[in-house]
Amino acid sequence: MQMQPQNQQNQQTAMMPQPPQVISTKDSLYLTDMLSWNLLAIKKAHSFAAQCQDQEVSKAIEQCCQMHQRHYDKILQHLQNTQQSQMLQ
Repeated sequence: MQMQPQNQQNQQTAMMPQPPQVISTKDSLYLTDMLSWNLLAIKKAHSFAAQCQDQEVSKAIEQCCQMHQRHYDKILQHLQNTQQSQMLQ
């Protein structure tokens, strides 16, 4: 008998088609944490890339830095869009 992993099943049912209209305090704190984690990852990756002697490794670390920067920017974009839509209502 094959069983699906529990996490995969939960992820499929937990997906929301669009974000809620109101952000709870808990959601707000989690978003703040996500921004902080990404900002810290950006700073560390940039610092490590600057210290690295191997150009290939330095380039890979900078790509990691850019990925976290995109995530940070995307979270901010979602928050700004939510704020703008709330102001229009």
